[in-house]
Amino acid sequence: MMKRKALEGLKVLEMGQLIAGPSAARLFAEFGAEVIKVENPKNGDPIRNWRIVENGTSLWWYVQARNKKSITLDLRQPEGQEMVHRLAEEVDIIIENFRPGTLEKWGIGYEQLKKINPRLIMVRISGYGQDGPYRDKPGFGSIGEAMGGLRYLTGYPDRPPTRVGISIGDSISSLYAVIGALMAVYNRDIAKSGEGQCVDVALYESVFSFMESMLPEYGHAGVIRERTGSTLPGITPSNTYMCKDGKFVVIGANGDGIFKRLMVTIGLPEFADDPRFESNKTRTDHAELLDKKIENWTKSLDLPEVLEKLDKAGVPAGSIYSIEDIVNDAHYQARGMIKEIEVEGIGKLMVPGVVPKLSETPGEIEWAGPELGQHDEEIFLQKLKLTEEQIKLLKEKGIIRNKDREEKTVKN
Repeated sequence: MMKRKALEGLKVLEMGQLIAGPSAARLFAEFGAEVIKVENPKNGDPIRNWRIVENGTSLWWYVQARNKKSITLDLRQPEGQEMVHRLAEEVDIIIENFRPGTLEKWGIGYEQLKKINPRLIMVRISGYGQDGPYRDKPGFGSIGEAMGGLRYLTGYPDRPPTRVGISIGDSISSLYAVIGALMAVYNRDIAKSGEGQCVDVALYESVFSFMESMLPEYGHAGVIRERTGSTLPGITPSNTYMCKDGKFVVIGANGDGIFKRLMVTIGLPEFADDPRFESNKTRTDHAELLDKKIENWTKSLDLPEVLEKLDKAGVPAGSIYSIEDIVNDAHYQARGMIKEIEVEGIGKLMVPGVVPKLSETPGEIEWAGPELGQHDEEIFLQKLKLTEEQIKLLKEKGIIRNKDREEKTVKN
């Protein structure tokens, strides 16, 4: 007997584009929710054309849009807005990441839609949140990372702040969006309030919430944490060290017992019982000395030998993986994190596996990202009970995608 999927039965309408909103909706789709993605009928989500494009579609698309259904609607037109009203009756959750006030201008904001469906949960992701003096400013994940405090800490003290390398602000916000939505579902369905609500996720707040002890350290002690490169201030030893072969190893030996094992392993047993290094606080006073000693040892050995000795001693250590290293790693493979899907016109495509791992109702990749408007007729005919004539009229008005017209235009 096939087990029920974790989120089976939940219906999600995604009215977002690029990263934060669609990433949140992807998590719902991976665990069994029906996710209907609304796209502009002309060009669709811009991420369809970001970075590496193959056969007219970005390879990123097949990560971001897997398991989703795609419909097209021009939300600026009254007919498109009316379709959202009708869809709002059918779904549990709407996820959107437009600038605050945009959906209200189109008549499809939360207050307007909850009159149609009081059980509706709307997840709203924006740069600065739905209120406050900055609400109307445009905001991207990069701005959220800067304002949230992350960029200030990223890089080396003698160089300008740098980015992490991925859109981490958007990704953090997408996780809060999912958490908030599931809290709202619990309140509505399990606690039986029967009521929906608005989940307001601001990019800068999502990033700020990850800033550890920065705020109390500043408020109580006047400490402003600064960029420190590869070191972890106040936690010793924890750093990145060069090996003989020019590769790098990350070592975290800040636990007292772990530190002693590390010192014995690198040939400094006298340091293991030295009062200067008996606690993290005292070790931090001598961080520069310890880092120098550790790197003297790592530079005498190639990376594989360093890792072998540290693993044997029970000292947390790891190499810095490129994507090539990740693909070839036995642990990634054993955990199902390197998946292959079949994509028409491309063949087999490697994509990341699903996170987190659930023992009884695991998520899965059921299909690659949909073609633009692939599910227009399924959703409009079956769910909204439109007639063929009504769909034809919507296509002619440009409210939904008119694929036949596009193909004729290309031929001419």
